[in-house]
Amino acid sequence: MKLSAAEKLRRLYNQFSGDDHVLIVINADPDAISSAMALKRLLWRKVAGITISNINIIERPDNLAMIRLLGVALIHINEIDESRFNRFIIVDSQPDHHEAFAKFTPGVIIDHHPDTGVQAPFLDIRPKYGATASIMTEYLRAARIKPSVKLATGLFYAIKTDTDNFERQTSIEDVRAFQFLYRHANIHLSRKIERSELKLDFLKYFKHAIEHKRMRKGRVFAHLGPVVNPDVCVLIADFFMRINSANWSIVSGLCNKTLVLVFRNDGLRKNAGKVAKETFGLFGSAGGHKSMARAEIPLADLKHVVDHKDDKELLSWIINMIEKRAGKK
Repeated sequence: MKLSAAEKLRRLYNQFSGDDHVLIVINADPDAISSAMALKRLLWRKVAGITISNINIIERPDNLAMIRLLGVALIHINEIDESRFNRFIIVDSQPDHHEAFAKFTPGVIIDHHPDTGVQAPFLDIRPKYGATASIMTEYLRAARIKPSVKLATGLFYAIKTDTDNFERQTSIEDVRAFQFLYRHANIHLSRKIERSELKLDFLKYFKHAIEHKRMRKGRVFAHLGPVVNPDVCVLIADFFMRINSANWSIVSGLCNKTLVLVFRNDGLRKNAGKVAKETFGLFGSAGGHKSMARAEIPLADLKHVVDHKDDKELLSWIINMIEKRAGKK
């Protein structure tokens, strides 16, 4: 039986009491940040305290601009005293998505990524939605809460980002949420966040990627070597999709003793999430959506497979793995 938004809200509220100290744990990006902001607003005055904590290091300029311009209070997980909290929430992620979530037992999980079979007292996982921000907007509307300009702008920007301006996976619910938020958001503020994409020192990665890219049957491959942040791979993978002859881009880099691979395609090809999982799932975590996906492989697990210190050899291995999988289909 499909529950109404009001019933879902009631069940969410039933998970908490007035003396609860709540920690919202996120892998910070626009969707996760804005969704956590919405949860904090929903639980305001219903619990004793709410803190938002990010498990990742935030270095993408647009994410930093969003946090600064919207006044979001975030505390990195390494600075959190978990004993101060008795209730935990994961939003825009699921425990299997990152090992840092493993030390928490969430009472609430709200997400739009594919269901990993996770269990919790309160679950709201909707893979058909393009953004968790759309789900959170429905909760706000069910609670009859008019979002502040900053909250509305954050949710508005998150939906734009996660649906790639409605060019990626999108549902009618995303459109309705976007239309509602448009009336309350500051569009100029959203645009300012959106345009804060690049740091000057990121340009060296673009130079390297362009000079060392390989093209194979409409696929663009590039390995960046060590990167300051995996988000650099995302920026370059999106950039390569602007090439008119490219229908796939696969960009990799090394960060925190991990090989990170970012997949993008034009949405007309095979499922990127499935390709990532079937090709690299045996080595580490891998998955995603139809047109965008990611894999993360600990370098220790590649020790007897490929020399990760040799950029050319590693890129050749990545290409061969993907072409071998394509040859089996």
